[in-house]
Amino acid sequence: MSASYAVHGEDDEAVAAMADAVRRFAEREIAPHAAAWDEAGEFPRALYTRAASLGLLGLGYPEALGGTPASWRLRNAVTLALCRYGGSGGVMASLFSHNIALPPVLHHGTPALQQEVITPVLRGEKIAALAITEPGGGSDVAALRTTARRDGGDYVIDGEKVFITSGMRADFLTVAVRTGEAQGPAGISLLVVPGDAAGLSRSPLKKMGWWCSDTAQLRFDHVRVPARYLIGEEGGGFRMVMGNFNGERLALAVAALGFAEACYDEALDWARQRKTFGAALVERQVIRHKLVDMQMHIASTQAWADALALRADAGDEASGNADWVAQVCLLKNHATQTMQFCADQAVQILGGMGYMRGTKSERIYREVKVMMIGGGAEEIMKDLAARQLGL
Repeated sequence: MSASYAVHGEDDEAVAAMADAVRRFAEREIAPHAAAWDEAGEFPRALYTRAASLGLLGLGYPEALGGTPASWRLRNAVTLALCRYGGSGGVMASLFSHNIALPPVLHHGTPALQQEVITPVLRGEKIAALAITEPGGGSDVAALRTTARRDGGDYVIDGEKVFITSGMRADFLTVAVRTGEAQGPAGISLLVVPGDAAGLSRSPLKKMGWWCSDTAQLRFDHVRVPARYLIGEEGGGFRMVMGNFNGERLALAVAALGFAEACYDEALDWARQRKTFGAALVERQVIRHKLVDMQMHIASTQAWADALALRADAGDEASGNADWVAQVCLLKNHATQTMQFCADQAVQILGGMGYMRGTKSERIYREVKVMMIGGGAEEIMKDLAARQLGL
């Protein structure tokens, strides 16, 4: 894929061509190295510039900032190909952490802030991360306690954040802070914090999965940033965070679908090659049934994701349509359950090999739970969907 794949007026052929180019990129640049990167606990920073040179980092961003306008339909096709053929949630989480960090800057930041932050990230020169979750806070964003007080022409930040993807390497952090009321959503704002700001310290966290994705706990000790790094207006942060979650959840659902397909591909390949008692595994009815069940889960998830992408492109995402928001929450749960089912079945089909590091299915099996929790846990998704549906 190259920047010339910029798709204006996308049709089926253009989307298929991009997906095929991304597949080749994933097979060449990610899949052969994913196991080693997991063991190393990181992947090369150069991968950002390689992805950027092919236009991957800028999909969905304006051309004026170095991006390529793209529909959700096309972005989902790219995500699906990267996950299915790359097979690494850790790579996806950090390589594309800007897609949850930059939207508030894009939609609410000043033109000068957008140029300063977004443009170098889309070129792969800088890394952006989103910092909302706090120790003891979880999904309760309205309860966050990190504060930012105005001091002349600056804000001074004190507090902690945890479970921050790309938190160790980020050059820009989009940070949720409390600038107003001591409790509730009304006092929450968003600030961009440069990664080299004095008083910012970072500690790495070890995880069940996503080993090659750096995850950090952040501490802000009188961190001073210029007031021009405020995103939008004071007190507007909660609304921005909630709107940001909708796109994140749709992307997570499509990623989960791609990982489910990766498990299916590996299981099918193994079942065709592996022989037991003189016959290939795929000739056993019980194995064929497992594969068919995986396809059933994958097909239903694909159809649902496609339908919601079309609705997003028709305006439901931008308007925050209540039914669409509810459906995205339910899709995220369904997609991650599909990923869980397919990972489990693939490991079972691979048998002892499925328990060995180095197979996609083993890695994805470890990564399932973070997909079911990140962006809003299953229980939160159900409750939010119920409220959106007026139940």
